[in-house]
Amino acid sequence: MTPGYWQQASGDLALADPVLGSLVERFAGMALVSRGDPFVTLLRSIVGQQISVKAADSIWRRLQVVVAEITPASVLACEHASLRGCGLSARKVEYLVDLARHFASGQLDVEHWSRMSDGDLVAELTRVRGIGVWTAEMFLIFNQLRPDVLPLDDLGLQRAVAIHYHAGERPPRRVLVEHGERWRPWRSVATWYLWRSLDPLPVEY
Repeated sequence: MTPGYWQQASGDLALADPVLGSLVERFAGMALVSRGDPFVTLLRSIVGQQISVKAADSIWRRLQVVVAEITPASVLACEHASLRGCGLSARKVEYLVDLARHFASGQLDVEHWSRMSDGDLVAELTRVRGIGVWTAEMFLIFNQLRPDVLPLDDLGLQRAVAIHYHAGERPPRRVLVEHGERWRPWRSVATWYLWRSLDPLPVEY
């Protein structure tokens, strides 16, 4: 699913910022895409933390064999030893189980998310063990398609801003915030284009 705001956001950013204007032209026809169930997306983000993409994919394939249908109930019903056997650390097993409990109990209720602000949703998600602010922000951008998220701690965004605006010098946090103010209300879209300048292949969650 591509967000309905994409064309307007791209046009607004192209007019407001020459750097983004060139990127919008360069990556015409491409857009942010959301795929997948929120629970599966968050589960997979925890699996992939602090390991290589290849290792994460391998663990995920084994997890799909052990837990045939990835749902909160099926994860909670699975023996911890079986989850460990997929290559997950004991701590990550605890994180996956905590996430499943939050969904199963209704503490994380997808039906309410559309009425929540970005900040409130990040706060709700980070109450789950293993989900930090960066992971929550990536979820808001890639799964929820929120248009105005600026992930200040993202290394890719920092690097792209350094390259395109500061002659390779990594900017301090306050400067990133200042750039973000110029991109409102489309900061997720600006971030996506800057990511593409580093890696043309879009990420899909």
